Amino acid sequence: MTVADQEEIKTHQVPERLLSSSLPTPHVVSLDAYRKLWKESVEDPDKFFGDRAREMLTWSKPFQTVRHGSLEEGDVAWFLEGELNACYNAVDRHALKTPNKVAIIHEGDEPDQVRKITYGELLREVSKVANVLKNLGVRKGDNIVVYMPMIPETLVALLACARVGAVHSVVFAGFSAESLRDRVVDSSARIILTSDEGRRGGKNIATKRIVDDALRDHQTHVEHVVVYQRTGTPVPWVQDRDVWWHEETAKVRSFCPPEPMNAEDPLFLLYTSGSTGTPKGIQHSTGGYMLGAMLTLKYVFDYHENDVYACMADVGWITGHTYLTYGPLLNGATTVVFESTPTYPNPSRFWDLIQKHKITQFYTAPTAIRALRRLGDQWLEGYDLSSLRVIGSVGEPINPEAWDWYNEKVGKNQCAVVDTYWQTETGSIIVSPLPGATPTKPGSATLPFFGIKPIILDPTSGKELNQVDETGVLAIAQPWPSMARTVYNNHHRFLETYLKPYPGYYFTGDGASLDKDGYIWIRGRVDDVINVSGHRLSTAEIESALVHHEAVAEAAVIGGHDDLTGQCIHAFVSLKPHVDTADGLDKELTLQVRKIIGPFASPKRIYVVQDHPKTRSGKIMRRILRKIVNGEQDQLGDISTLADPSVVAVLIEKVHGPQ
Repeated sequence: MTVADQEEIKTHQVPERLLSSSLPTPHVVSLDAYRKLWKESVEDPDKFFGDRAREMLTWSKPFQTVRHGSLEEGDVAWFLEGELNACYNAVDRHALKTPNKVAIIHEGDEPDQVRKITYGELLREVSKVANVLKNLGVRKGDNIVVYMPMIPETLVALLACARVGAVHSVVFAGFSAESLRDRVVDSSARIILTSDEGRRGGKNIATKRIVDDALRDHQTHVEHVVVYQRTGTPVPWVQDRDVWWHEETAKVRSFCPPEPMNAEDPLFLLYTSGSTGTPKGIQHSTGGYMLGAMLTLKYVFDYHENDVYACMADVGWITGHTYLTYGPLLNGATTVVFESTPTYPNPSRFWDLIQKHKITQFYTAPTAIRALRRLGDQWLEGYDLSSLRVIGSVGEPINPEAWDWYNEKVGKNQCAVVDTYWQTETGSIIVSPLPGATPTKPGSATLPFFGIKPIILDPTSGKELNQVDETGVLAIAQPWPSMARTVYNNHHRFLETYLKPYPGYYFTGDGASLDKDGYIWIRGRVDDVINVSGHRLSTAEIESALVHHEAVAEAAVIGGHDDLTGQCIHAFVSLKPHVDTADGLDKELTLQVRKIIGPFASPKRIYVVQDHPKTRSGKIMRRILRKIVNGEQDQLGDISTLADPSVVAVLIEKVHGPQ
């Protein structure tokens, strides 16, 4: 979006309805109140976060030191001496106080499949699985992989790990057997929690079979696979390794004492794509992560006690960790777990869900919003969405047209629209409007959350850019509690990726600019990572999958603009000598990517080319491919440094046809 486009965008004031006496009073009621709190949080973070950690979390041993270390040294730590348990904070304290309050509403794949689980029931179910894990030899600090569909038992699995002090590593159930294996091997997991199958969009998903394929003929540390019976379809069984969830939980007590954890003990690993191609196990701490999840859910979504909160993300991604599981449960909220798709059995599914459960906060991705907008307004007709107060967007910047539709058709111009910016590595939201306080601009994530001190740096010199609307790289100038602590077993990589590019700052990897009001506009990745429907995919990872094919000599992958998914994958492949361009090769290559990474990584277009645009030293100039795909071939800049500049005209014709 150009500066001129930005200037044409209307600023939306806080809807009057949110400040009326008929609704709960927002936690922050004006821009001035927000600025005062933000100033306190960045000028005296020890007091700001120390006070809130003591007030909002339950500690078995109090902390003395709020914050330690620096971004320069990469040794950031929070609440050093403190001990607490994430599961106790998310479940027990609410189960003891309000045992009959609904903790989880499960909206199954079919609209009539609804389960409600109270905090009292949740404590019993989590305790049973925790005792099963102990019986299987799990001890504090062990890594456990969770590969499960969107069912309440997936949240139970995470909380049971936290209860015994094990570190959960959720792998999105859309990943292939090979991707799952990579993560199992890297984490040295001894236990996998899975299901016989999953359900999605009217179809069964063979989760157990994928786990079996991942473990077949490969040396892993896996000793046991615990299988939850979701569909009852018969599945292959490995004697002495596989155990049924329901059989094991029937053998144990329904109470398990929570393990005291240091605030800096790891709570979970979550693997994310890196620009080098190998997934990074991002490691989050217990105390700091919980505070970030709890604070942001309370303030960004303006959570109040009787709200029904719905996040449509999968638990396999960070959004499902922070805003489906930990954030809501730490606040004692009712959280909705949605197993299906936005269009099954028809495109009214979201609106039916909101009406049925009287949802107050709704959080989804721009891809879903754009897809539903494209299908037409008739699918919203007749649905009562008046329970909504806050509607959120996550995963990528939302384009103004989709923002306006979401605001007008779903929010009826009466809801706060929170376009949230954050990452797996930040742990929780770092830039977002606050519902009762922040005027919004479609396309802008607006202002930083408490404790976040953003800065725009010149990508070359690393100096701060002070010009309005000047695009640079977005960095954060001081630590915050929920930031990741390391990459599992590879702290050097953590430092090199996030803290060394601009010493003294956390480097987000995103371009950004500030407008005249100090609002932040995210401009997209500056590294080789593509954001497809909120899934961060490494170009190197996809290239590696393509080169795996016996016919492919070389591959270059870039992200192109896509109206629906934000970005889509374009792959340029050259073949080995003496290999003919066979019919159906693009289909084979697509299947190869699906097999190695997963269906969501499938290229939208594959171009078989004689050669790539390369420098004389042999480096592929992906920026040229990106500009060609995005129709910017008149802005290629100097191509005289290419070993063969004539290849550019051939590529333009390949992508766009004869000019």
